Amino acid sequence: MTDGLIQTPVTILGGYLGAGKTTLVNHLLRNADGKRLAILVNDFGDIAIDADLIEAQSDDIISLSGGCVCCSYGNDLFMAMSDLAKMEPAPDLVVLEASGVALPGAIASSVSLLPDYCVEGIVVLADSETVRTRASDKYIGDTILRQLSDADILVMNKADLVDQDARASTLKWLREVSDGCRVIETQHAQVDPQILLLAIGDGTGANYSDAQPAHASQHATKFLEVSEPVEVQEFAEALLNGDPNLVRAKGFVPSHEGGLMTLQITGERIDISAAPAGAKPGLVTISLRNTQTARSA
Repeated sequence: MTDGLIQTPVTILGGYLGAGKTTLVNHLLRNADGKRLAILVNDFGDIAIDADLIEAQSDDIISLSGGCVCCSYGNDLFMAMSDLAKMEPAPDLVVLEASGVALPGAIASSVSLLPDYCVEGIVVLADSETVRTRASDKYIGDTILRQLSDADILVMNKADLVDQDARASTLKWLREVSDGCRVIETQHAQVDPQILLLAIGDGTGANYSDAQPAHASQHATKFLEVSEPVEVQEFAEALLNGDPNLVRAKGFVPSHEGGLMTLQITGERIDISAAPAGAKPGLVTISLRNTQTARSA
């Protein structure tokens, strides 16, 4: 729990080379819906931002359409994030793309030490065709298994390239090695952007809506009114236990301890902090419609 300091949310994007991280980044940039995204990469050579999204480029920063930016952190993540925190206007969300051999949990631990940022979650991609073979490789298998176990949300990408039996078998295996993590099946890394970009705005409730996202056939978005004080941790756990298809929740809930608290759920990660001044109670949730992709109840 944090003390109410205004922090920029960070999503760690992990997965081995070829799993679809760059495709997902470009998808998010094309569907940012007015949000200012900052994409952090180890090296520009590691990521291919779609050319039509690039407006200008210097040594360590690429200006993108819609007020988004892409920054390279090289060997000094702390310095890059310190520089990013000074940008005006500040980004609404930072997506930190880890290299294919990096452990996203270790990166999240490092980012959590920075006062200007809060880790919203770790999203790890896996290629449906290759993940089990890669995980058994004597050289890289241990790294891949640790990446999968770090995830708050797992994206089982390229699900269209395997048959139904292989999909079911891989889905079951992913749940086992990730200790029951929420798993989303995708093609071409087409994750509903709201799952990663879900925003609560300035706390006034103006950004809340029951409107369904573009991927409404796969996900259901709801707005929950929370008017009575609750024990926030217990309330969050009840949401997770009551809906095994829940992948994201974000909003403000009144606490038994007095005042409003910001509640964020990513996969099974629960984060609670003081709500900003002027916040109004209410919670947005996103659940998978296809129960086959959700965690076993």
